[in-house]
Amino acid sequence: MLDDRQEVKRNIEKHLKLLPDLPGCYLMRDKNDQIIYVGKAKNLKNRVRSYFRGAHDTKTTKLVSEIHHFETIVTNSNKEALILEINLIQKYRPQYNIKLKDGTMYPYLKITNERDPQLIITNEVKKDGGKYFGPFPNVYAATNTQQVLTKSYPLRHCPKNEKRACFYYHLGQCIGPCDHEVPVEEYQENIQQIERFFNGDTGEVKQALKEKMGKAAEKLDFEAAADFRDQIDYINTTVERQNVMSKDYDNTDVFAYTLDRGWLSIQVFMLRQGSILKRKAIIEPSYGDPEDEVTTLIARFYEEQAQIRPKQVLVPSDVDKELLSDFLQIPVTTPLRGKKRSMLELCEKNSKISLDEHFRLIEMSEKKTVAAVDELADFLNIPRADYIESFDHSNIQGTNAVSGMVVYRYGKPDRKSYRKFKIKTVEGADEFASTQEVIRRRYTRLLREDQPLPDLILMDGGKIQIRAARDVLENELGIAIPVAGMVKDDTHKTAALMDGYSEDLVDVDPRSQAFHLIQRVQEEVHRYAISYHRNVRSKSTFGSILDEIPGVGPKTRSKLLKHFKSLIRIHEASMEDITSLGIPKPTAERVKQALEKEFQDKKV
Repeated sequence: MLDDRQEVKRNIEKHLKLLPDLPGCYLMRDKNDQIIYVGKAKNLKNRVRSYFRGAHDTKTTKLVSEIHHFETIVTNSNKEALILEINLIQKYRPQYNIKLKDGTMYPYLKITNERDPQLIITNEVKKDGGKYFGPFPNVYAATNTQQVLTKSYPLRHCPKNEKRACFYYHLGQCIGPCDHEVPVEEYQENIQQIERFFNGDTGEVKQALKEKMGKAAEKLDFEAAADFRDQIDYINTTVERQNVMSKDYDNTDVFAYTLDRGWLSIQVFMLRQGSILKRKAIIEPSYGDPEDEVTTLIARFYEEQAQIRPKQVLVPSDVDKELLSDFLQIPVTTPLRGKKRSMLELCEKNSKISLDEHFRLIEMSEKKTVAAVDELADFLNIPRADYIESFDHSNIQGTNAVSGMVVYRYGKPDRKSYRKFKIKTVEGADEFASTQEVIRRRYTRLLREDQPLPDLILMDGGKIQIRAARDVLENELGIAIPVAGMVKDDTHKTAALMDGYSEDLVDVDPRSQAFHLIQRVQEEVHRYAISYHRNVRSKSTFGSILDEIPGVGPKTRSKLLKHFKSLIRIHEASMEDITSLGIPKPTAERVKQALEKEFQDKKV
C-alpha cells in the first residue's frame, strides 16, 4: 500500500513539472478515475502546485489524500476558464465542489411566450422567451399581484382549446380568445401596461381601485369596499418601492462571504422594490482559494438556477469583478462608501453570523454524540463505546416472539446496520432463552464472517438479559464484549444503567449527555422491536384466518397477501377485485363470507 502511494506521488510530481503558465481548468480524479473536484485558475502551474505544497487544513488535506491523478484543460482567457468550469461542475457534480441547493427560489409572475399569452405564477425561471417579474416574498404576494393585474389588464385566463367564453371572460378577467380571435396588438397593450406597473407606474390601477371602492361604499357594500382598500394597501406595501432604503438599492444583488476553519459561508441579499426581499446562506467546505470559489459560485448562481439577473451586483473587493461583469453582462462593483457599502458590510456580517451558528450546531451535535459516548465509556469503566449494539425482545403471551437490534456509531443511529430476529428455538415468553438465541446467532455470524465486534452491548432489561448475553459470549463463543442493561422504571422510562459484570446500578447523572444517549438507544430499540413484532403478528393473523377458509391454499393466500396487504382491504374489496387475481368465484365468495363473519363478530 505504501509503495502504491509513493508511486502515485511520483507520477503527480512528474505532471506538476509539465504544468503551463496559462489560464484553464484542472480536474482532480481519485483512484477509480472519478472526478472529485474541478477548479479554474489564471495560472494553472501556480494553482495546481499549491495543492501539493505546504500545509493545509483538515478538509483540504482529505481532498489531496484522495487525488490519484489530475488533468488540465488550457483556455484562451480567464472568462473561458470560468465558463468551462461551470459546465464541468454541472456535468460531473464533483463531491468536493460547493453545492448549490435547488428549490430555494421565490415565486415569479410570468407572461408566457405564446400566441395567446397567460399571466401565471412560477418558481422556475427559464430561457423560454417569457417575461418574468419578481421575485415575490411568498406565493400569497404573487397571487395577490396576479389578481390585481388580471382585473385591470386581462390576458388569457383558461387553458387552451376552450370552445366557448368562460366565466372569467364575463367577469372581465379574461381577454376572451376562446370566444373570438384577439389581435396581437390588444395583447401587447395589456402587456405593456403590466410592465409599466412593475416599473412603479401604479397610479392608473390605484385610481381605478379607489373609484370602485368609493362606488361600493356609496352602495353600502362595505365588504367589497374593504376588498378594494386591501388591494390598494397591497400595492402600496408590496409592489411600489419602499422608502426604507435608498432608490439605488432597487434590483440589486449583494454577495459577501466569511472563511473560517476551512468552511466558507456565502450570503446573498436580493434587493427588490427598495427592500431586502430574500436572504440566502450557503455554507460549504472550502478546498480552493475562497476568492476563486466565490467568483465561480456567483456565476453558477445565475447560470444554473436561471435567476433573473439584477441591474447590478455588489461583491467584496477580492472577488474578480471584471470577470463576473464580462460573464454576466451587468455591472459588478465593490462600493467603497455610502449606503451601498453599508449594505455590503451588513451582508458580510450576516455571513459571519450564519457561520458562527453553523459551528455552534456542530459543537452541540458533538457534545450530544461524541461527548456522550466518551461519558458512557467512563461510567462503565470500559475503553470506548464508539460502536454499540442494543437488543430488545417483543411478544404477546409468548406468541410471535421477535427481537430487534439497533446499532449506534459515535452516538448516532446507523440504520442500515439494524437487524431483525424471529425467535426460532424458544416456546413461550422466556427472556433468558430468547436473549441467548439472539446473542448466539448474531455473534456466531460476526465471528464466522470475520466482522468487527461492538465496543458495548446494551440490553433492554436487567439481570436476566445481562446474564443470558454473558453466558453465550463468554462460555460458548469465548469472546469478551462489555455488556450493560438499560433498566426502566414503573412508567417504562429509562431509570438506570446496570453494569454487566458487577450487576450494580451505575450512578449516571440524569442530566448528563451519557444518560440522554442511553434514553435515545432504549427508545429506538424498543420502537424497532415493537414495529417488527406488529408486522409479524399482522401477517400471522392474516394467514391464520385465511388458512381456515376451504379452498384457500398457500398460493391463493399469497396472492391476497401481496395484493391487498390487510384483511380489512379484502373485506372491503368487491367480488370482481378478488376474482381478477385469478381466484375462482366460489373461493372468492367463501373468503368474503368468512371475513364478513370475522368483522361482524368484532363489532359485537
